[in-house]
Amino acid sequence: MLYLLKTYVLTVLLFIVAKVVFVLCNGAGHGVALADMADVLRHGLSLDLSTALYLLIVPFLVTMVSVWVRVPRWVLRVYYAVVAVALALAFVADTSLYAFWGFKLDASCLQYLSQPEGITQSVSVGYLLVRLLLTVALAGGIYWIYDLRFTDLRLDSSCPCSAKHRQQNYPIVKSKSVNRQSAWQTVVFVLLLPLMVIGIRGGVSESTTNIGQVYFSQNQFLNHAAVNPVFSFLYSLSHQLGDDGQYAFMDDDECQRLTADVYTTESVLTDTLLTTRRPHVVVILLESCGEEFASVMPHLQQLKQEGVYFSQCYGNSWRTDRGTVCALSGYPSFPSVSVMKMPEKSRSLPGIARTLQANGYETSYLYGGDINFTNMRSYLIGTGWETLTSMDDYSSAERQTAQWGVRDDVTFQTLETQIAQLQTGRPRLMGYSTLSSHEPWDVPLKRHDDPVLNAFAYLDDCLYTFINRVRAMPAWSDLLIILTADHGINYQDIDQSTPLLKNHIPMLWLGGAVRQPVQVDAICNQSDLAATLLGQLLLPHDDFAFSRDVTSATYTHPTAVHNYNNAQFVIDSTGYVVYDFDARRIVMEKSTDAESLAALCKAIMQLTFSDLLRLGK
Repeated sequence: MLYLLKTYVLTVLLFIVAKVVFVLCNGAGHGVALADMADVLRHGLSLDLSTALYLLIVPFLVTMVSVWVRVPRWVLRVYYAVVAVALALAFVADTSLYAFWGFKLDASCLQYLSQPEGITQSVSVGYLLVRLLLTVALAGGIYWIYDLRFTDLRLDSSCPCSAKHRQQNYPIVKSKSVNRQSAWQTVVFVLLLPLMVIGIRGGVSESTTNIGQVYFSQNQFLNHAAVNPVFSFLYSLSHQLGDDGQYAFMDDDECQRLTADVYTTESVLTDTLLTTRRPHVVVILLESCGEEFASVMPHLQQLKQEGVYFSQCYGNSWRTDRGTVCALSGYPSFPSVSVMKMPEKSRSLPGIARTLQANGYETSYLYGGDINFTNMRSYLIGTGWETLTSMDDYSSAERQTAQWGVRDDVTFQTLETQIAQLQTGRPRLMGYSTLSSHEPWDVPLKRHDDPVLNAFAYLDDCLYTFINRVRAMPAWSDLLIILTADHGINYQDIDQSTPLLKNHIPMLWLGGAVRQPVQVDAICNQSDLAATLLGQLLLPHDDFAFSRDVTSATYTHPTAVHNYNNAQFVIDSTGYVVYDFDARRIVMEKSTDAESLAALCKAIMQLTFSDLLRLGK
């Protein structure tokens, strides 16, 4: 058992040393101070501890088996040789490539192995030779250190030494009978297994171990330095996009022809919705709040009469991590992958926060749950959100108010406080994700027999209280509050078989910065929020290639898309279709021209997926 502990500690120490070397080799020009090194090591430790447990799985199992039977020593020697080479490659490649890539080692490096001429054209042979020698030397050193660790293991040395020598150095458990000591040792190993799983997973909360959990700074280099390169590589490898041709339905010219009038980036304003071009902006993503729950949210219906209500808005996706990206980055969702979970992609996304930050805005984001969930932290920081507030910033009692973290009435009060502190001068963008309207629907309101309806009635009350309190603040006159949902949910007989109901979500603009109440009836997506907002602020949004300004005269083909489980729903003025990409056919339709709409559906998927493949390259 001591052997496993020593091996584990050694692996963690190797990761720590690798981080120090990484910073020393790449820190120039990144504004790194000595105190930053401690922060890098401290914040990166959780990922190092989890990754070290991954590498400990084989020694753990071998040690457990060796309690009963003789295990040839070469088993672990082979394993540690592989581990040593893998770690050496990861450390050297990560430290060397960062200067070229500007991001951590990930699976994208594999594409260069099939075209080695691309590598030799980028660097000299001498450069490669030095790195090769470093890798060999480092692998040998790591293996030598690991090899010292199994001197107290019960392994069969299988050498021509005397039996007495083997017994002294590698005592072997006799397999003639099951002895009591071995039984107790086995019990200990079995009890340790769940602890290893929890450690690898990163705890028992909803959030699992991910790259975003170590992000802590607005200096992206420090965030990158904290990321474990081995974990980064394995994580990206497990989140690959699959077959590049799975959504190739037509030639590129035909695809462009079909989608040319769907995605337009120019804003030609026909209606000015705001009284100011630089309001304070609050974007609130209401958890799971589809229009299907309008009947139990009377306050929200009342508020629709006071602001700009987009009556035909549809959620792009069915999960929070995907809907968040759609709303905040104006980027489409995909049937089988989450862009937020792919840091090598999400860091290249445009963002409302980044654009407004570049135009003088301060930015902050509030979420009462685990902000590391689904890599949310790295996505938010990477797209321009400067200050993050999460459940970690609340008291222990507040963190226990809901299964997912801090209850909505508490976090709405935090948002109120932030708005009350707004000053004249530099404008501010605030983002906020609610969480209580989610399973297990644990809210302190019992107005309905159905817990789901209670949760949305509770959200409605929290929202209305918040709006009324903020309305009385001086900041109200220059405030724009944007309400929308991350997605709708399946409820009773409402599911993907009823796409118009299930995917219909609210989008409502409120506040003193709204010129007058108006209803916008054009079909749109939550991903159109970015271009519509920036268009109203007279800010360019050409980098939001898939976000449309719904108020622009160029928005001539109102269309909305929703995808899930390798199927996609598309709606326009002719009706809607649902196309299944596995079955390669329409599975649901209500349209005057279903075949043409299905062709558009395929073209949209081909266009957006091709862009995703290029993203970050």
